Amino acid sequence: MTEHTPLDTAHALMQAAPDDPHARLGFYERFAASELFLMLATDVDDAEETITPELFEVQGSNFVLVFDREDRLAAFAEQAKPYVALSGRAITEMLAGQGLGLGLNLEVAPSSILLPPEAVAWLNSTVGNTPDAWEARISELSAPTGLPERLVTSLDARLATAMGLASAAYLAGATYDDAAKGHLLAFVGALPEAQEALARLAAEALSFSGIEAGAMDVAFLQPSDPMTKTLDRVGLRFDIPQLQEAVTQTRPAPGSDPEKPPILK
Repeated sequence: MTEHTPLDTAHALMQAAPDDPHARLGFYERFAASELFLMLATDVDDAEETITPELFEVQGSNFVLVFDREDRLAAFAEQAKPYVALSGRAITEMLAGQGLGLGLNLEVAPSSILLPPEAVAWLNSTVGNTPDAWEARISELSAPTGLPERLVTSLDARLATAMGLASAAYLAGATYDDAAKGHLLAFVGALPEAQEALARLAAEALSFSGIEAGAMDVAFLQPSDPMTKTLDRVGLRFDIPQLQEAVTQTRPAPGSDPEKPPILK
């Protein structure tokens, strides 16, 4: 298995610069966004929507095992083992409060690493952060300035996965009625039921960028709003992919709903 994965690359960058917080954040960001295969002790209980991960004890702590490729899981197990595919984000949310650590690609990849329970708790608090709702009057919008390229790149990558949840998003500088200055990420035409997930997506990108929380506010607009026209003129536009056709799913797989991770049994 010589083919490197994005997680291998992010892990190598972190290992090469142990004192660089951006490299460390980059690894955790990639982990949260990746599809991972969680090894299970038993098959998925579809009726109860519960899963039972295989647990391994290491130095007094229990760890679940995840792999970023199915063949890596098979190589570690050396036998047929049940598993479920979930995002790193969903797995950390599922483990919240369980006191469990997490082993990634153990013994089968260069990105082999043990994340202790406290690291899993930190990651869950980061990806589970939802911005507080508040109201403020914007007096002026302008082109975004002073934000790190890392944040723009992260937003671009994350918004590309928000297929059909909104028509577009704009990043702009904002001046408020109290003369405070900041930045605004405005979603246009967002589905009402998707607004919380989109706000969390923005907060997650901000957290992993390494800049101060509160440096970017989130708003939801309609195409007909006057502010949308201003944003189209001065803001940085992100096009969000749209669904080409409706997809019918009779029963969602456990973990497929980001707002309802499977129950840990």
